[in-house]
Order: sequence, then structure tokens, then C-alpha cells
Amino acid sequence: MATESNAVTPLTLPVLPLDDEVVLPGMVVPLDLSDTEVRAAVEAAQSAAGESGGKPEVLLVPRIDGSYTGIGVIGTVEQVGRLSDGDPGALIRGRGRVRIGAGTTGPGAALWVEGTRVDASVPEPLPGAVAELVKEYKALATSWLKKRGAWQVVDRVQQIEDVSALADNSGYSPFLTTAQKVQLLETADAVARLKLAIQWLGEHLAEQDVAESIAKDVQEGVDKQQREFLLRRQLDAVRKELSELNGEPGSGDESDDYRARVEAADLPGHVREAALKEVDKLERSSDQSPEGSWIRTWLDTVLELPWTERTEDAYDIKGAQEILDAEHAGLQDVKERITEYLAVRKRRADRGLGVVGGRRGGAVLALVGPPGVGKTSLGESVAHAMGRKFVRVALGGVRDEAEIRGHRRTYVGALPGRIVRAIKEAGSMNPVILLDEIDKVGSDFRGDPAAALLEVLDPAQNHTFRDHYLEVELDLSDVVFLATANVLDAIPEALLDRMELVRLDGYTEDEKVVIARDHLLPRQLERAGLEKEEVTLDESALRKLAGEYTREAGVRNLERAVARLLRKVAAQHELGDRELPFTVTDEDLRGLIGRPHHVPESAQDPAGRRTAVPGVATGLAVTGAGGDVLFVEASLADPETGASGLTLTGQLGDVMKESAQIALSFLRSHGAELELPVADLKDRGVHIHFPAGAVPKDGPSAGITLTTALASLLSGRLVRTDVAMTGEVSLTGRVLPIGGLKQKLLAAHRAGITTVVIPQRNEADLDDVPAEVLDTLEVHPVTDVRQVLEIALAPASAPAERRIPAAA
Repeated sequence: MATESNAVTPLTLPVLPLDDEVVLPGMVVPLDLSDTEVRAAVEAAQSAAGESGGKPEVLLVPRIDGSYTGIGVIGTVEQVGRLSDGDPGALIRGRGRVRIGAGTTGPGAALWVEGTRVDASVPEPLPGAVAELVKEYKALATSWLKKRGAWQVVDRVQQIEDVSALADNSGYSPFLTTAQKVQLLETADAVARLKLAIQWLGEHLAEQDVAESIAKDVQEGVDKQQREFLLRRQLDAVRKELSELNGEPGSGDESDDYRARVEAADLPGHVREAALKEVDKLERSSDQSPEGSWIRTWLDTVLELPWTERTEDAYDIKGAQEILDAEHAGLQDVKERITEYLAVRKRRADRGLGVVGGRRGGAVLALVGPPGVGKTSLGESVAHAMGRKFVRVALGGVRDEAEIRGHRRTYVGALPGRIVRAIKEAGSMNPVILLDEIDKVGSDFRGDPAAALLEVLDPAQNHTFRDHYLEVELDLSDVVFLATANVLDAIPEALLDRMELVRLDGYTEDEKVVIARDHLLPRQLERAGLEKEEVTLDESALRKLAGEYTREAGVRNLERAVARLLRKVAAQHELGDRELPFTVTDEDLRGLIGRPHHVPESAQDPAGRRTAVPGVATGLAVTGAGGDVLFVEASLADPETGASGLTLTGQLGDVMKESAQIALSFLRSHGAELELPVADLKDRGVHIHFPAGAVPKDGPSAGITLTTALASLLSGRLVRTDVAMTGEVSLTGRVLPIGGLKQKLLAAHRAGITTVVIPQRNEADLDDVPAEVLDTLEVHPVTDVRQVLEIALAPASAPAERRIPAAA
């Protein structure tokens, strides 16, 4: 390895400071003598050389940010004269490193210091590893010089054999920073300097390769765009020439084509004005501009909308009523509302009142009811009866406000909202639009779609509906909107206020039989590949399917049961086990599709009745699937257990828990009057349970049911099996009104209940209940809970057999 020389002969030299510059041994640099410090150092060196007779020598010391380095370079002044710009200058050659010592005195105004030579030597011949480094550096330097076109320098670098000189030669590299050059200067070992030079030169070449690759890619992209631009221009010119040769009018520019389409289209005035402004922008934009693509897409959307297209309403009121009756059984409220709407439209049209105050006579109806009652299919029937186009917009799970109002055109992939797309799909400005599952609309950080629907469904302002994508007014006042929902509570109050509410509370058993016979059976016969004459379902079979194989407000499960029955018959025929034609009766159902799943409570075995023990009462409730029968079970804890207080189970809401507390407090305060052993309520714990514990339950309408169950438990009197009840109870024993009476009475009818207790203030709601259901029910309107107990509790002296009514 190289070792530092032991020469200790001190050198006394004038200092020539180099501000933020570094000169390495072997380098020849010109310096401007107009600088005071440079001129002083050169003059001092010349004075000293005049006495000794040699060349003037100076100490070149880098001065970085005002601080001198510890190592300098001894340099000889080769020539003094004029630089290329005419200023006085000196040519100085660096010869070796000097470690700077203490300051001293000398002639002239320069700073003189003492120094010691620190050059290192490399043994001859070069070791193998050092020789490889020399070879590697020369290869890298040659590659870099060739890229710069410095061919005359390549030979000089190849001729350098001294390791130290070769390493210091890298000082000419312009890509080295001042800090890197100082590091080379202060590194005495020649081999270490060479390694640094190789590392930095290799890194610079790698950076150059990456930069050249990027520049090449950019240039290729620019060339491709220019070439594509020229080819498209040539193609347009060729097309123009061909059209002129063939005698066709020139197609002209694309913007001219859009302008012609806009002027030829039948657009409202404000829409035409907005479209022509966009055409002006398209003419000013370049073909490669993304804005041009956005404008073309917008213009296509505007031109495709049916701004002036409207279908003529069918004003045959009787014919419309017949269509509705033929396609749907029951649902009288909706049918009457559509008939009224058509009648009013006809009279307005006859008197020239089609448009009043810029608004037309649209309608917004909300169809609320349990699943399977025909809300969605009713929309198609309404459109059919009115002679209008029908479009269904599914809103279930929609959480983005832009789905309703559209996206701003600044976004990539922007689209108009679902309302505008529905109008476009319908091809007319007055379709029937079904907003399906409006209660399933959600909201998140992207906005609330239900809030965006407020303007759409408001008859007072939807004639100026503005979509974010179109940004022009769209008249929705002639559209008939039908919104469907299962749960009324899930619809925001402000949105519900803008719609006319129509309740669909479910079908009676007779209506289900008619629907199955006239609608479900023909459809399922076709799907099963059977002819109408091959399989016939007796009315008794349909009634049993509706009453005992399914229990629902709608008819979806009934249709599945009919489909399963027909598939079974078809399979048996293909296997040779059944001859066709075949009539299915109620006695054949068990052999074909198994046992019934829903036997009415009044038809079950007495030992299995839910109310066969004291403390069990039957209530009525409303769920998302319609009305249902709800049981309440109460029990008293054994006195020896020491349990006390009220325990409630069955996943109950706060309102239902409060109803239980009210029922218990009423019995405690009126126990003596009702001849109940209320002392048991103080000393023993009371447990109330609502079966189907995994189903959430809430609401105040179970109040009298809870009171009856507790009174039955304390008195030991059974609750009549054929009695169900609904009503809110107060602390004074008043029975308060509840909601959903029609659905609850339909559920009682399906369950085989014959006696129903309701609040007297709900008596007016009985007008909504079908007459065939009321004929099978004994309804008792009550005002006080004492009347409920008299009706619901069996006499204490009556034997159990006599308290159980005959099977229905």
C-alpha cells in the first residue's frame, strides 16, 4: 500500500485563496489577477523567485464558506499575461499536496504560511488489484469523454500510468461538487482517491443513462403525437377531397357537424342556447384537448334526450280501470288514485289547462307495504293503463348523491344522474318512473341521495330540476313518480311530506286464491312446461296453500309453493308415476310437497296451545313483512329464590320495555279492585318474555297484551285461545290507539283468531279492512283495560275443556 513520504523539509509559500473552487495536482488553471488576493500572492511569489532564480510558487488553498481547508496544493506560476477577455491573468499548474502549518512572514502583501509535502507513493510495479482499478477508471472515463465528444482527451487519459495523477485527473470533471473535490484533495492515499473517483464517475454515468432513457421516451412520445397530428390532418384533407369528387357536401369540421345537429334538433330555447355555447368552446379547443372530449359527450347526451317528446295519455277511464283490475287483484286504494288522476288530467286537457304556471299535472305516489304485495309490478300496470312508457330505477343500497343529481363535468367518467338516464331510456318527457325501494337509500361521506330526491319529488319545483351534469333545467312536472317502500319509518320526514302515501297492507286469503288462480298459476304452468289443460289446481288446494303452507302479507311464497307443486307433478309424469291431465286437490298436497308449515292456532291440539297455561296472551304486531301474531309469556319466580323486580327478555326496544313497566304498575295500584293477589308482585320477581328472542321488537301496542298476561298469571285464569289484542295502555288503565290495524287484523284472520280486542279510537280504521275479514272476526272496541280482562280471561270456575273453543 502507499505510504506517506517522510520528507519534512518545510516550505514557505504565499497563500492564494480559491473561493469555492478546488485545484488538484496536475491541473492547469487560469486565474484572474484583477482579484486583490490573487495578485498579491502572485507578486509575492515572483519576488521570492527573483531572489532564488526559480519559477514563482504559490500555495493554492480552497476557501469554503470563509474557512480554509487543511490541505492545499503547491502551484507554479507558468505564465503571466492577458486572459481571453483581455483582463490580466496568470496560468498556474498544480504540482503536489501540502499540509498547511503556521503562518509566517514574507515579502509583499500576501499571507505566507509554512507547509509540508504530503504526497503518497505507489510501489512499482502496480499490484493486481490496483491495476484493475486503473483499468476500470480509464474505461469509465473513456466512455464519459466519448459521450461528450472529447476525443482528443481520451488518448491523454489512456497515457496516464501514475495512480495518483490518474485519480487527480478527475478534478477536471464538471459534475463533481466542491465538497467531493475537497474530499479528493484531503485524501492522501492515491488508491483511495482512485476508488472515490471510480465510484462518483460510475454514479454519474448511471444517472446519465436514466436521463437519456427518459429524454428518448419523451422525444418518441412527442414525435408520435406530431406524426399522428399530421396524419389526421392529411386524412381530413383526403376525406374532404373525396366528398367533393363524389358530389357530396363537405363534412367540414366536427364542430360544424355538432352545430348543424344542434340547430336542426327540436330543443327548448334555454337548452339550445347552452348547447351552442358548448359548440363555440369545441371550435376553440384543439383535437388533443381533453375538454373537447367532455364537450362532445355532453352534447351527445343533450341531443339524445327527448326534450319535446311526450306520449298521449289514454283517457279511457273505464278501460284503464279494467286493465288495473285484470292485472292486479285487490289494491283498491291505488287503483282509485290512478283512476282519479286520469279523470282530472282528462278534464284539465278538455279545458286547456294542461300547463298552469309552467307546471304540468304529474303525480308523486308512495306505495308502502310489506314485501310481495305487488308494489313493483303495479308500476308497470299503471303505465299500461295510462298508455305511458315505464322505467324502473332501483334505489336499494344507493349511497352517492351523484347517483341522483349526476356528477360534475370536471370529473373523469362523469355521467348524468339516474333520473336523467331514466328520461333518456323512456324516450319521452312524461313516463311512469318507479323509484324502487326508496326506504333502502343510505348516506355516507358522498352525500345523502334522499336529500337529492327532495327536488325531484316536489311537484312545486321539479319543473325546473337541474342535474349537475346537464346544468340546464329539466321539466319533470309531467312525470308520474311511484316510490315503493317496505318500512315507512325509514323514509325521511321531509321526503315523505312530498309524496302522497298509499298503503298496501297485504291480501286476504280470498284475494290470494284469486291471484294464484288468475296470475300465478298460468305463469308457473308456462315455466314448468305444462299446458293449462294438463294440470289443474282445485280451489281447495289453492286455499290450503295460501292458509297453511304459507303465511305472509304478499304472495311470493305462495307462488314458490305453486311452482314447487307443478315441478313435482312434471317430474312424476316424466318418471312414469303420474298420468296427465291431473287435478290437484287439498288432499294431494301432503303427498306432493309435504306437511303444512303454518297451522292456525285455533286448529292445533289443545295440549300444544300457547295459551294453555296462565300467563300467556296473544297480541298483534306489524313487521316489515306485514302483520303477525305475537305471544307474551309471564312467570313469577319462586319466593325461596329471593328474586325480585321485573325481568324482560326477547330483544325489546325502549318503548316496549316502558309498556311492561306501565302494565306492572297498573296492576300493583289496582290489584285490589281487580281481585288480584298483588302481594306476589312485591315479594317475587316477574319475568316477561316475548318468543322469537332474536327478532327485535318495539312499540307501545303490546300494552294491553302485557297487562292481560300478568293478570292471567296472578289470577290463574287462562287467556282465551281465540282472542288476540292490540292497544297501548296508560297508568290509569286507559286503552290508547295504535297504528297498522288493518295489517294486524289480516294477520289475526290468517292465524285463525276469531275475537280481536282493539282500542275504541281505532274503530274508524275498520272501514279499511275487507268485509270478508270482518265477517270472520268478532271485534271488540274498548276504552279501558278492565274491559279487556273481562273479554280475554276465561271464567275462573269454567273447566279447562269448556274454556277451549272448537277447532276453526
